Amino acid sequence: MIIGIDLGTTNSLAAVWKDGRPHLVLNALGAYLTPSVISIDEDGSVLVGQAARDRLQTHPSLTASLFKRYMGSDKTFQLGARQFRAEELSSLVLRALKEDAEAMLGEPVTEAVITVPAYFSDSQRRATRVAGQLAGLTVERLVNEPTAAALAYGLHQDEDATQFLVFDLGGGTFDVSILEMFDGVMEVRATAGDNFLGGEDFVNQIVDLFFTESGLPAHARDDGAFMQQLVARAETAKRLLSMADVANIVVVWQGTEHRFELTQERFRSICEPLLARLRSPVERALRDASIRANEIDNIVLAGGATRSPIVRQMVTRMFGRFPAMELNPDEVVALGAAVMAGLKARDEDLKEVVMTDVCPYTLGVETMHRMPNGGRVDGYFSPIIERNTVVPASRVKGYVPVEPGQRVLGLEVYQGEARLVRDNIKLGELEVPLPGLLNGDAGVDVRFTYDVNGLLEVEATVRATQDVHRLVIQGNSGVLSELEIAARLAALAELKIHPREKAENRALMAQSERLYQQLRGEPRDQLGEEISRFEQALEKQEDREIRTARERLRKAVGFFEHDSFFDPDFVF
Repeated sequence: MIIGIDLGTTNSLAAVWKDGRPHLVLNALGAYLTPSVISIDEDGSVLVGQAARDRLQTHPSLTASLFKRYMGSDKTFQLGARQFRAEELSSLVLRALKEDAEAMLGEPVTEAVITVPAYFSDSQRRATRVAGQLAGLTVERLVNEPTAAALAYGLHQDEDATQFLVFDLGGGTFDVSILEMFDGVMEVRATAGDNFLGGEDFVNQIVDLFFTESGLPAHARDDGAFMQQLVARAETAKRLLSMADVANIVVVWQGTEHRFELTQERFRSICEPLLARLRSPVERALRDASIRANEIDNIVLAGGATRSPIVRQMVTRMFGRFPAMELNPDEVVALGAAVMAGLKARDEDLKEVVMTDVCPYTLGVETMHRMPNGGRVDGYFSPIIERNTVVPASRVKGYVPVEPGQRVLGLEVYQGEARLVRDNIKLGELEVPLPGLLNGDAGVDVRFTYDVNGLLEVEATVRATQDVHRLVIQGNSGVLSELEIAARLAALAELKIHPREKAENRALMAQSERLYQQLRGEPRDQLGEEISRFEQALEKQEDREIRTARERLRKAVGFFEHDSFFDPDFVF
């Protein structure tokens, strides 16, 4: 069975194509969204999702989030005594989604279509494939997130031809794509984005302002548990501002209360630099597609961060119309991934749908320029495949050695848009042996082939001998080798994954522990008693007592958490 997965920075979810339409997969807690958070429990078992998210505040040193931003890098996350790479943590999220889908479908899930930001680099895409492999999945296809959103949206369109823009702002990344749909063909015209811009950055702006305005000392940032609480309050304030004109943030640091009132106007002001960063990729995508803003028929929103009023207002002002609202922005990418899964499975209901995509970056090699005075300067970028070229694509360009009789030609492959390679991203290098002829006879034809999964093959053909050399990118920073993948698989196999059937109990405990730390006085004591009662029931392993105690604790948590969200005088 093949499923579609939206592996998100903040939340992830899965969907399956069934009975002629996509269906979202419920997790063990009965929710569609699974927070992309991993935590190590006291007994050494791994917690995934909501239970782990609640432990961000209570056990920050044992919990990791936002690791998608570091896919394809060497960054590691220390959780207790163990270190994890971003793809390992992502694999644990993928494994949980896989198990949820298997529970829903009643059959094994072995394959997946996984979405990635359109602006993910080659190494980030390969890291995503590795994450799938570590989770026990065969990754059939990587699909750009805005393309997936467009695919889900396109199924609802009745027009013969339409041009629309997908504005995809998630928790940690931003993508924009312009697409055209006609006669059952969905063609991506252009894509652009920012891999380090998302909803979390808007929350961080609130946190920074709080430090500036509330008198909170800078060294409070060193307290991980306190910072997680402050970030949670900032996130709550951001959400309240979508319904109210003012949100209050109140915290207590070392016995001193710090209070700040955030207005819609002030929030918009501090977020203006982020809004400017959102506008820039949109403008570039329009230029690359040779389309004016008024020629766009509709704007599709994807990603939970697009719920923010200031973001929606910015989009409305840019295009002079309201964006499409019929699809849930949290779910539309996963729905599109399920559509692609159905296409890969050759479902008859989708036989008329054809989709094309584009290469998000320019790909090329480093060259040397000869100056008018006879001198030579290296470090220049020579494009071979331009950004927003329809894929799959294959392009060839000829190069000659610098010196007569040169025996080796070094090809260094880069991606990016800068004139100089120092400002682009190096993907790999290839040494091509030469026959030692004069320059004119020792040329090399370099062919780049870029496929629909965003994977690049480099082929260099020596003209004089017709010898062909292919680039296998190995040893790049942040990319695991096959041996390293095997070692990581063995290490992950030793981890004790918290049982899915007990996820409801563990998530409630994590939520209760987080709330207990926030309360004071009598409410704290009352919640503590309910937590103890629930723990005692769990120890007895009597299902009836567990259900009773769980319901009591859930009601207590709901009561106290409701008060904490809406009482402006509530403090941590």
